[in-house]
Amino acid sequence: TGLLLRTSAQPAQVAIGANVTAADLVRAVQGADKALIDRVWVFDVYTGEGVPEGAKSLALEVTLQPVDHTLTELEIEALSSRIIAAAEKAVGAKLRA
Repeated sequence: TGLLLRTSAQPAQVAIGANVTAADLVRAVQGADKALIDRVWVFDVYTGEGVPEGAKSLALEVTLQPVDHTLTELEIEALSSRIIAAAEKAVGAKLRA
């Protein structure tokens, strides 16, 4: 299973085990920063070429809602890294090229 993460229109993909549910992945992503992450939405599921047999690719959109300032690119990049790390820890996600 893979994840396409869109924050600030910057996509990234991670591979996760086929037995991981979308709800598990959404919870892991939401837990990365409950103060900034407003919504996590699954917008695509893909199986086929480029995805290992028995796996699927999930695409998520993460909506950020900072309350006190506009996030800088560095803050967005740091949050993206925390999201990927939280998904890796919780469901074994690995960033894909």
